[in-house]
Amino acid sequence: MLRLSKKAEYALMALKDLASRPEPEAASAREIAERYGIPVELMAKVLQRLTKTDLLASHHGTHGGYLLARPASRISVADVIEAIDGPIMVTSCTTADDECDQYATCNIRDPLWRIKDQILHALTSYSLQALAADELPLVPISLTRRVPDEDAVLGRAPVESR
Repeated sequence: MLRLSKKAEYALMALKDLASRPEPEAASAREIAERYGIPVELMAKVLQRLTKTDLLASHHGTHGGYLLARPASRISVADVIEAIDGPIMVTSCTTADDECDQYATCNIRDPLWRIKDQILHALTSYSLQALAADELPLVPISLTRRVPDEDAVLGRAPVESR
């Protein structure tokens, strides 16, 4: 299943927290971790990785902590995920992969690569600023219900139209 790692989720939560502040204000790993019930040590590691990838800047001292390294409008959700988890992938092969026994005969590789490109486009198009403002993505995607209702499962029309 396509799913973000917990570290990527924590990174997005921390960056959304920083981007949502009315004025640029440094926050410590402890402050962010406690606000969201995340282990402090884990949050510190996530923030350090974001600093190494130039998404955050860290400042030491009494008013130290972490700040966004650039405007939230210039940081994409894809930037954050890739900083934590590496390249976004849907299949185990990424390019011409001689190590895969099925590479030459694979009938799903190219369609899945196109799906991956669409996912990457959506994540690249959605900025941290949009995430902080809880805006809808601009990329046309269809949103479906997570849990089907009984009528849909049984093929019945909804109650309103019966």
